[in-house]
Amino acid sequence: MYPEKHWLLPEGIDEVLPPTAWQLEQLRRRLLDLYYSWGYELVSPPFVEYLDSLLIGTGSELDLHTFKLIDQLNGRTLGVRADMTPQVARIDAQHRQDNPTRWCYMGTVLHTRSDGFGGSRAPIQFGAELYGHAGVASDLEILSLLLTTLEHVPLPDIHLDLGHVAIFRCLVAEAQLNARQERQLFEILQRKALPELHQHLQQLTVPAPLRQRLLALADLNGGADVLNQARQLLASAPDEVHQALETLEHVVAALQRQWPKLPVHIDLAELRGYRYHTGLVFAAYMLGQGQEVARGGRYDDIGQIFGRARPATGFSADLKKLLLLGQPQTAHTRPVERILAPADSDPALQHCIDELRRTGHRVVHSLPGSDQAASCQQHLVYRDHAWQVVPLDLNRS
Repeated sequence: MYPEKHWLLPEGIDEVLPPTAWQLEQLRRRLLDLYYSWGYELVSPPFVEYLDSLLIGTGSELDLHTFKLIDQLNGRTLGVRADMTPQVARIDAQHRQDNPTRWCYMGTVLHTRSDGFGGSRAPIQFGAELYGHAGVASDLEILSLLLTTLEHVPLPDIHLDLGHVAIFRCLVAEAQLNARQERQLFEILQRKALPELHQHLQQLTVPAPLRQRLLALADLNGGADVLNQARQLLASAPDEVHQALETLEHVVAALQRQWPKLPVHIDLAELRGYRYHTGLVFAAYMLGQGQEVARGGRYDDIGQIFGRARPATGFSADLKKLLLLGQPQTAHTRPVERILAPADSDPALQHCIDELRRTGHRVVHSLPGSDQAASCQQHLVYRDHAWQVVPLDLNRS
């Protein structure tokens, strides 16, 4: 007997077995068909790339999640992709098209650490990206496609969180903070630690009006009425802040028209992907789940390092996680009944088998010296001058 260590998988690395593997594949096909119907083109980036290409525009967080190895052909450092979004940015930059382009993707990524307790380090990341349009219309298209995706899983009790990182960026620029001060302020604001935030801003000698605007961000969260409060509390802020609020107002109004039952939460201190995103950010949550089930936002000019800066917006999620959380009673599964075919060379039998398989049935050939009846529920028998499918009676002597 082999020692247990020979078949143990690394922590956070999982395998998918029947029937879940079939359910996962059917969900994959269903979502790709959805994206195809919306005009999105499928791309399949490589699993391994040069490290500097994989980490373009993503900051240090993705670097910590990326496995690294040395290319034996040239000595350069390679990375196993931990996120496919930078790869799509490279593909778009190479595509050299001026009109808006729509991309979708789906594939396994690998993380050095899991996102949460017991989480997979090898999720199946999928998503959609829209390049070449800077207006709110493309943000709304991506949001609509995300919500339609979650309907196709389907996931119940979805609510949406919205934010806009340009508001914080603009206020930080107005305060003329250096990189270290900005990082400290960002971390405190994420914790919404108001006394600490107030003390920190006083130590920075930020002018009182600006200090009040930054303090207000921590409290500006809730329903759509938060945007009216923001208009008042941030009235003296630069125009860029008001443009961001207008974007949020437009998005909320459009979502309420198209998805009237969707709960929408606004949080102006929500800075998810702050060093990566440039505008609207969003995350979809499911009731009872602490972590988001999908996330995304605007990340303009990510392709600049590839020689082509273009506006972009998109979302991503983990296919395995969505299947796990989806409603089982509506999940599409492949037929479980199998039909056992005898080991017979009759051409009529083979024709019958071919026709059954063509119409979606599962036919298993009997192999000499083996008993496969236990895995089948029906079998083919020759009766009345034809091959027929009949129930398999395993209790028959």
